[in-house]
Amino acid sequence: MRLDRLQLRNTLARWRQWWHDDVVDAPLEPILHPSPQRLLWIGVFTFCGHVLFHWVWAYGLPQPYENPLARLFMALTSLIYLMPALRRDPTSATSGRLFTLATWIQLPWFFTWMYSMNGGNPVWLGSFVAMVLVYYHATDWRLATLGLIVGGGAGLLTTHLLGASPVGPEQPMANIVVIGFAWSMGLMLGLSSANLRRARLINTLSTMGVMAHELRTPLATVNLMGDVLRNLSQHDVGEAKRKKFEELATRLQNLVRSMNRQIDTQISNAQLLRLPRENLPIQAADLVQEVISSYPYRSSRERDCVRVQVQQDFCFTGSRAMFAQVITNLLKNALHALASASSAPQPGDLRVDVGIHHGKGRIAVSDDGIGISHELQTRIFEPFYSTQAGAGNGLGLTFCKNVVEAANGRISVHSEPGLGAVFMIDLPLSTSGSPMRPTPTA
Repeated sequence: MRLDRLQLRNTLARWRQWWHDDVVDAPLEPILHPSPQRLLWIGVFTFCGHVLFHWVWAYGLPQPYENPLARLFMALTSLIYLMPALRRDPTSATSGRLFTLATWIQLPWFFTWMYSMNGGNPVWLGSFVAMVLVYYHATDWRLATLGLIVGGGAGLLTTHLLGASPVGPEQPMANIVVIGFAWSMGLMLGLSSANLRRARLINTLSTMGVMAHELRTPLATVNLMGDVLRNLSQHDVGEAKRKKFEELATRLQNLVRSMNRQIDTQISNAQLLRLPRENLPIQAADLVQEVISSYPYRSSRERDCVRVQVQQDFCFTGSRAMFAQVITNLLKNALHALASASSAPQPGDLRVDVGIHHGKGRIAVSDDGIGISHELQTRIFEPFYSTQAGAGNGLGLTFCKNVVEAANGRISVHSEPGLGAVFMIDLPLSTSGSPMRPTPTA
């Protein structure tokens, strides 16, 4: 009996893990395999298909019901796929919404309505089954499942509102079995495709982590060379040579520290989809001060532009190493935004605030850099999307989002182009650490 309960508990735990990883937390992909060429072919094929099938079902192989006005509306709706705004950037949030709307009208709504009006005859039963499979092939399986439910209801409602009284299928149970089989196969294929894309992403990230880790060996040699140079400077050499040896050793070891920091970032990114579930108490102010003091700044001016304001310290639970990397990623992005601005960074241009807001702990990283456009703000947390052309891999903010959400927190951004950006991390408070208290500004 105890073994059965243990197996049941483990099974439920695996199901909960799958539900969170593949259903709740996995990002939506409104357009699968997005590309301008694919959208072009979808639009052309859909437009020509409605014209062709209207002729076939109205004149070539006449069906009980065919509506030329509905076909014209569908053909015009297919032009959404050809819109320059959608094809210019198929991965944007606006493109996803337009594609989802057009596909929902074209597939579940229209096919359910025509299936109902034609009494579920064999022609429209086969068409409906094909529509289900195409829908799961075109969009995220969660959107397809929801779209079929809502679109099916909307199609039946349209039939009722038009006052039509279509004849039911001759074998209703047979139609239900066929549609149910097609729906289950479409759902299975959608889940399999999503798991395959997830596995490929994990393998890519793991490869990046291994490659980054292998760089530590030559870096250790470079660091050793710095120690050798520093030891040489202690021998009987002139003052000028001693200073040059010291300067060169310092530069080499600073370079090694900076590269090791980047390697830590890449290894953390490699754990993007497999984050450790640590729940240790962390003092926010201590964490921020530690990251700010150990960050490998490129210059003293860059170091001096950072200001830390601790209005009220707080404790939260999570992985200290992961949250240190989160603050590091946000700090690096803010410094890059300042470097991209027209003027040199000044003291206070980058601010890190620690406090409590609406009953939750908040860490806010603000900069007076170039800012982020409103369109990009909806995408910066997506994997492999970067606003730094040629300078980023697009995983830093995705990693930050996953780490924060693993601690039941939330990360958000507010920005105006040209006026800087604010990244806010809101975390549930914990009483496990030391008492929360105001801390003087650093």
